[in-house]
Amino acid sequence: MEFLAVAPEMIVLLGAIAALLSGSFLRRDRQWISRVIAIAALLAGAALAGIAFTQPVRTVFDGSFAVDVGTNAARLIICLATLLVIVLGIEELTAGPQESETYALMLLSALGAMVMSGTSDLLILAVGFLLASIPLYALIGMNRSATGAEAAMKTYLLGAFSGIALLLGVTLLYALAGGTAYATLQTGLVDMPAGVVALGLVGVLAGLVFKAGAVPAHFWVPDAAEGSTVSAAAFLTTVPKIGALVAIYRLLLVMPSSVNWPLLIGLLAAMSMTLGNFAAFAQSDARRLLGWSTVSQAGYLLLPVAVAGLTDLALPSLLLYLGGYAVTNLGAFAVIAATGRTALEDYRGLARSKPWLSVALVVSLLSLVGTPPTVVFFGKLTTFTAAWDGGLAWLVAIAAINTVASLFYYLRWIMPAFQRTPAPASRQVDRPQARRWATQTAYAAAVVIVMGALLGLVLPLFDGPLVR
Repeated sequence: MEFLAVAPEMIVLLGAIAALLSGSFLRRDRQWISRVIAIAALLAGAALAGIAFTQPVRTVFDGSFAVDVGTNAARLIICLATLLVIVLGIEELTAGPQESETYALMLLSALGAMVMSGTSDLLILAVGFLLASIPLYALIGMNRSATGAEAAMKTYLLGAFSGIALLLGVTLLYALAGGTAYATLQTGLVDMPAGVVALGLVGVLAGLVFKAGAVPAHFWVPDAAEGSTVSAAAFLTTVPKIGALVAIYRLLLVMPSSVNWPLLIGLLAAMSMTLGNFAAFAQSDARRLLGWSTVSQAGYLLLPVAVAGLTDLALPSLLLYLGGYAVTNLGAFAVIAATGRTALEDYRGLARSKPWLSVALVVSLLSLVGTPPTVVFFGKLTTFTAAWDGGLAWLVAIAAINTVASLFYYLRWIMPAFQRTPAPASRQVDRPQARRWATQTAYAAAVVIVMGALLGLVLPLFDGPLVR
């Protein structure tokens, strides 16, 4: 019965192994079979995660893994987001030299994010971190370009240092509490010196904020988004963030009140959203702009994390924002994949040549800003409300200012698309026909984004306790 509780993780693992093995014995023009296997595994994982919402919350494997609303929502979002990444990258990856390997690596990294989101044990958290990180290095380096190699090396080095810090933090917290289970941490850290507990917490957070793409372990994100393939960039700016943020939320719930962790997370949120926004102003590459944008989005997503357990709206708002951000960010990358345009200047005249793709682009970017009635608007509204209810009014004010400021660099991308003068002939990169699967993904994402007003019906599903 305990293995049935982790059925979504098991099916994704089996899908990754099957995709890799099948690709090893298939001709290059038949690698699509690996894609079908990966998509089937993700669909099954998402379906099982949806069914798990109807089951009672509990812990399994001696309390090391929690099956609750946080785990189930993260499973569902991760599986669907990875599925969208594969679909938008079909034309880019088809018959490529590493097609099946790419699918296997994405599924393994997604599995690591799922493990991170549900674990209630520091050792399992470290395993999930490594499983989510190591395939990511290979995905970034598969582009086999100078920028890709630089991005892979930077991501690997920063990931290695962050992983070491995480393991040191785990060791310190284990020494203080006498165990690694979250239930043990909750009781064992109460009477420990606050400074030493804070040091251990900072070490663990160093690894998790690396996966979330937040300050101060954010430097890899824009380079990786620019240097990797479009599908890999879409994946790395979306999926790892989901598991990491739910993991941070779950860990903070067991930290003693003697450690002022709301202030620490609030400062990380303020720095992430501010630095990400200011750095995005100077970007001329769409992928790099979205890379800095995801740093700023990590800051907004940390708002409900900073008030974890202090207000009932914190967890539902985090899960709602994660789902809205995932579909919105992937919609923007789908437009890049469909057009093949990477420089902002190349988007001049897009509204004349591809009007519906330009609409999808505008919807995605305005949603990232938080414009009503898009899905991220409701995500930001609920996270701002949660932070305000939790007593962090100063952080809400900083987030509101950053939201307004972000509009200007998204407009730097939108405005060229509606200029009458097209891009110079030397910069024309459009294919005779836009990539069909990437185009359909952009359209589907835009439809989901504008249906954000219906998310009030979904929010109650994300309301529930986290067990440990």
